[in-house]
Amino acid sequence: MIRLRPKHWTSVSAAVLISVTGLSACTPKKEAGASSDQAAPSAAPAGPVAAGGAGEAGETGAHSAYSGIPADSVSALHIAHLRGFFLIAQAQKDGPEAAAILTSQGMIEAYDPSSAVFSAVGIDQAVLRKAATSGSAADLKAAIAALDSGLAKAGGDPKAVIRGLVEISSGLYKGVVVDGGVDPIEYQHSLGAALSAKAALAAAVKANPQLAGASAPMDAFIALWPALSAPEKPASHGQVLAQASRIELAIS
Repeated sequence: MIRLRPKHWTSVSAAVLISVTGLSACTPKKEAGASSDQAAPSAAPAGPVAAGGAGEAGETGAHSAYSGIPADSVSALHIAHLRGFFLIAQAQKDGPEAAAILTSQGMIEAYDPSSAVFSAVGIDQAVLRKAATSGSAADLKAAIAALDSGLAKAGGDPKAVIRGLVEISSGLYKGVVVDGGVDPIEYQHSLGAALSAKAALAAAVKANPQLAGASAPMDAFIALWPALSAPEKPASHGQVLAQASRIELAIS
């Protein structure tokens, strides 16, 4: 039988978490030695947030992706990272409550620590909050459209954003299988980042057809998540890292 090691939450209704996922709610714990969260800037920046800026301290597995990306692509990575939560919420089959849980987690992890990034490109917070509250298909579609529009304005290097998303996905996946247990929430968060990477690649190929060679490696990467919810025996972290390297090679 699958043994779950779930991440816990306080900002989503405990009753909803228990009824939808069987999880209890408490504050997500930091890993030992992890740096403390940085406060989000009080005003929207005039340009892209520099590497090492607000927002990278949300999920532990995402840290290195933000520190390694060029400064002019950091804002786009923040937006694309949040989009992953909305994409996995849109794809899941457990209904609006489950979608609202996922999008609420995304707002905590990827939006709240770096909200100025989103307002700087005109992304309406109310649209995101509405989707995070209702989880309805229409609201999720509107939120994803708003994030896509913001990504188009954020600029940056599409290849750097794809690399960053793949690294976020791989980093989060490290927490999926630990000591023989499976964390179903980290599984979905890592899959969300992978879905956002696939969407980013599809958009990049339209502008640069030479990147089409990365499509097959990306599809193989996505295939490492065989279901929208964590299976009994997920792929190993090593398999995910190996396929991430193939994507890196294909877009280099």
